[in-house]
Amino acid sequence: MMPDISPDRIEEAAASLRAVTAGGTPIAPLRDTLGTNDPTTAYAIQEANTRHWLSNGRRLVGRKIGATSRAVQTMLGLDQPDYGMLFADMAFTDGEEIPFDRLHQPKVEGEVAFALKDDLDGEGLTIADVIHAIDYALPAIEVVGSRIKDWNIKILDTIADNASADLFVLGTRPVALADFDPVLCGMVIERRGEPVSTGAGIACLGNPLTATLWLARKMVAVGRPLKKGDIVLSGALGPLAPVTKGDSIELRINGLGSVRAHFG
Repeated sequence: MMPDISPDRIEEAAASLRAVTAGGTPIAPLRDTLGTNDPTTAYAIQEANTRHWLSNGRRLVGRKIGATSRAVQTMLGLDQPDYGMLFADMAFTDGEEIPFDRLHQPKVEGEVAFALKDDLDGEGLTIADVIHAIDYALPAIEVVGSRIKDWNIKILDTIADNASADLFVLGTRPVALADFDPVLCGMVIERRGEPVSTGAGIACLGNPLTATLWLARKMVAVGRPLKKGDIVLSGALGPLAPVTKGDSIELRINGLGSVRAHFG
């Protein structure tokens, strides 16, 4: 399918999102500005920015899966998850301080991250291909953000905005798939020691591996297949939680351990 607006308007929309990333104020919903809520158009805007960032030296290191819960899909008007790009400068390490001025109306969610040891390319990928390609899993805090004012988002807004991605924080103790249960693993996020989000692997499309298979197939279809060394943020295990400057966040996932983020 083709976008329902012109290439010039796609580039203008992409540039408006980049301007917020560079320090500008959040913008009005793009669906209103452009007069469309078409996912194909949204992905065209996201791809325009992906090409821009790659041509300006950013390094693609993986993908994120969004809208893996039915509740979020209903809110956005989706019938499937969405995806966004992960660049190297978005990655933070367990306990590393995150500059708050890099963020855009931030919220956090707990996820299982997978690191790939093989490419996931070609037609007809199966869950066995996904399992074989995964090197290890890590606990991950995704810091989501919106360049859209007041998080007033629908399909077009979040997809165009790189699936509302900001940053991500990875744990440092790799765990083999055989050593934890991705479906039944329980998750809790604590902010300053108080629980703010709980969930489990089953909340992520029923299984984070199922979500990763969806992503792998989608990436083949759009011409950006997952490669050896890529990181996959497989989707939220529980509700989003807002954060403010000075917060300390800890995520714990049964079998995967913990990871911390400090918002300076």
